[in-house]
Amino acid sequence: MLSFVSRRLLATLAVLLVASFVVYMLTAYSGDPLEDLRTQNDPASVAKRATLTEKLDLGTPPFFRYFKWLGSAASCVIGQCNLGISVTRGDEPVAHALGNAMQSTLSLVLLATVLSILLGVAIGMTTALRQYSGYDYTVTFAAFIFYSLPIFWVAVLLKEFGAIRFNEFLGNPSIPWWIALLIGIGLAFVIQAIVGGHLRLRLRTAGISLVLTTAILILLDITQWFRSPSIGIVGVAILAIGLGALMLFVTSNLTKRTFQLSVGATVVAVIALWYPLQFLWFYFNNPLAIPVVAIIIAGIGVLAGFFLGGDDRTEAMRVAGITGALATTTLVLDQMIMRWGEYVQLIPLRSGVISTIGANTPTLANNPDTWLRMLDSSTHLILPTAALMIISIAGYTRYTRSSLLEVLNQDYVRTARAKGLPEATVIMRHAFRNTLIPIATIVAFDFGGVIGGAIITERVFAWQGMGALFNQGLYHVDVNLVMGVFLVTGVAAVFFNILADLAYSALDPRIRITES
Repeated sequence: MLSFVSRRLLATLAVLLVASFVVYMLTAYSGDPLEDLRTQNDPASVAKRATLTEKLDLGTPPFFRYFKWLGSAASCVIGQCNLGISVTRGDEPVAHALGNAMQSTLSLVLLATVLSILLGVAIGMTTALRQYSGYDYTVTFAAFIFYSLPIFWVAVLLKEFGAIRFNEFLGNPSIPWWIALLIGIGLAFVIQAIVGGHLRLRLRTAGISLVLTTAILILLDITQWFRSPSIGIVGVAILAIGLGALMLFVTSNLTKRTFQLSVGATVVAVIALWYPLQFLWFYFNNPLAIPVVAIIIAGIGVLAGFFLGGDDRTEAMRVAGITGALATTTLVLDQMIMRWGEYVQLIPLRSGVISTIGANTPTLANNPDTWLRMLDSSTHLILPTAALMIISIAGYTRYTRSSLLEVLNQDYVRTARAKGLPEATVIMRHAFRNTLIPIATIVAFDFGGVIGGAIITERVFAWQGMGALFNQGLYHVDVNLVMGVFLVTGVAAVFFNILADLAYSALDPRIRITES
């Protein structure tokens, strides 16, 4: 293992060195970073030009400057990063600018990437299991359309209909009964297509979905929920139970009593903790309290699996622990929604609840309420996250569908079915694992690209992340800034590609990383 990682690191290091040299030369020779100052002859401009020429070492040819930069960048290995200064950012150290931009980019693109993987893989699996059905044809057609859409066009449409029009609706929320009925019909059509089966099952599924959806929307309209939304203990209970059922289904343990008891006990613990946590969230108004609570609830799930898991104790502990950690999000969401009324009063009226620009509301950046700041950041994340997800989900859907269809035709899958195993077990335990092997490569590339940011999306939504930083460096011929972004993205690409290789052996026991 160590030998494999070392060889991969040495090989990729050589590639990074060559690529960094090419990028440095191209950027350095693409223009003059002091071009604006050279047109001014006043004493202040002349003095500033001389100072920046000395700081940037512009008197040295770019070929030799590259090796000076390489020596400074190598100091990052020992924790003393010196990547120079950025002229376009007021002589700000590049390392400082990269730190701020990475934080902004990760909060945007990381969430979109994770959600795209989860939803894209889930949709791709359902289309593969419903091959050549109307649902499969519809999703396949939609995936091709969304995958080919330009991101800037999607972002503009989301601004218009996802923010401006929706904010108008929130100003005077009202859902007529016929709108609720139409939404119910559309959702019923989608759900029955996903469930599939014979005609009677489809009609029953569609009828239940239609009634429930229409009734819920009419109830929300009557109670004016959209004007003053809340979740409360009832909402937390519903979400936690749904999450527990989903975990049992995904792990093919929906009918096993020991797993039902383990996950059920964890869900009950989440619901029981709702009231005492109200006091904890109030007195410990700190983001660090969230992972602490998640660890505690996950620990409760592990204990539940240990005592109730029976012969499958180890797996029950894992499933219940993951359920407990994920269920923490329902408690966090409840706390955020509780601040809705206060948030609406504090934000600028012209902006609306769903914001179209920036990562946060400037007037709330230093607000002492952690949950209010989280709610503000969430409303700013909705549109850019949706824009990135629409494109990414389409790609993951197609990759997953083709991969699962190939796996389902393998001999070991037919053998598992011939042994009488339930279809859910065949799919989730035998086929799904091998389906993820080619997906792991794509995920590695996407996570490596996460650090590089999304230039177009960040520009449309005025998000100051790594993409905007790279664009700024190129436009102003800021070599240090461009090379700083390149260094971070290059190292990230190397790291995640090695993780992908290691993931292959974890997903498929037949794959082993040898020392040869």
